[in-house]
Amino acid sequence: MDIPELEQRAQAMRADIVKMIAEAGSGHPGGSLSCIDVLAALYLGGVMAYDPADPHMAGRDRFVLAKGHAAPALYTVLAHAGFFPRGELMTLRKLGSRLQGHPDSKLCPGVEVSTGSLGQGLSIAAGTACGLRLDGNDARVFALLGDGECQEGQVWEAAMFSAHQKLGHLVAIIDNNELQIDGCIHEVCDPGDLGARFAAFGWSVTTADGHDLAALIDALSAAKADSSPQPKLVVARTVKGKGVPFMENQAGWHGKAPDAAQLQEALAALGAAQ
Repeated sequence: MDIPELEQRAQAMRADIVKMIAEAGSGHPGGSLSCIDVLAALYLGGVMAYDPADPHMAGRDRFVLAKGHAAPALYTVLAHAGFFPRGELMTLRKLGSRLQGHPDSKLCPGVEVSTGSLGQGLSIAAGTACGLRLDGNDARVFALLGDGECQEGQVWEAAMFSAHQKLGHLVAIIDNNELQIDGCIHEVCDPGDLGARFAAFGWSVTTADGHDLAALIDALSAAKADSSPQPKLVVARTVKGKGVPFMENQAGWHGKAPDAAQLQEALAALGAAQ
């Protein structure tokens, strides 16, 4: 998929996100909108190996959504990648739906692991990388963390473990939008320079504009191809609520649904059908 088509697809996925959250009446639009370009690059930009017809294919790359509350972003990219029908997105958070408020690996095809408790995802990804290495499987493991999530101590235990174990086929990505539910990350509990901190733990670190799909594909592809024993980190600089002007850089849109008028305004900004 070329970059212009991928950009159009990312806009369509943003529209899916606001529609499905509005339909559900609850959810997390801000952080879903900020990370959708990262997911588009991974799944639709040719970075990850996977087969929607065989979600458990042995040689697939694994993806862990550590910031599990951004499930709407994961669901829409899985639908666009062919894991399930796009129309199913409107069942988000409804009784009997496979699309729970946080990803459920026992229900939703393409979801590798159930997530939602912040701080645990990188540990799961590191354990998965260890298991693959024991099996002689050189598949890559990608994990997407929130920057506020990096205030959790378990993240740093996993960072230390991953470097010590030389998990060179582990690639972490930080959705660095600098906002969390209570406000600016630097005011709530400042994590400092996250790239520098991971580097101090022995990781290979790069940064990228989290809304530049070409730059993301280049950074993620390079991290995947890097055969060095260091685990890899891509710090993706993003904007919370990206694409919907009244949501952008607003912590208040971390976890609430737009009403009918706000939905129309959001879809108009995205150039999507009402």
